[in-house]
Amino acid sequence: MNISVKSEYALKAIFDLVAQSLTVPQGSTMAPVKIADIAKRQKIPQKFLELILAGLKQNGFVDSRRGAEGGYLLAKQPDALTVGEVLRAVESTRNGGKRSKEDPFGPIWQRVDAAVSNVLDETSFGELARSWKAKHAKYIPNWEI
Repeated sequence: MNISVKSEYALKAIFDLVAQSLTVPQGSTMAPVKIADIAKRQKIPQKFLELILAGLKQNGFVDSRRGAEGGYLLAKQPDALTVGEVLRAVESTRNGGKRSKEDPFGPIWQRVDAAVSNVLDETSFGELARSWKAKHAKYIPNWEI
């Protein structure tokens, strides 16, 4: 499956916001995350990220706050936000991938597309971030003597 760089960066930006929300103590509210911080952590060009986040805001995935302490926040709970819905929203602006009805492989590609969509729709950002955090927490070196 090929996705655009824009989609990949959108997924990374949402993932970054989710990962930041996991570091907030329970009962506290998350401070907005600055674009520059997301861009640096995820290695995304800041100007491109600004456009991507504006699109994600229009689609209701993120909210923004203005001012010196401003930035971006998730508009939905991480467990209610799936990889599939973000990809579809970002990719909907692209034209392409239409296969001819005369293609003998058409039914196979439709089944492949459906299988991929199912996996993406069943994967929430909350689940993804928790599993990533758990995986990387196992390998923290301890240099105590």
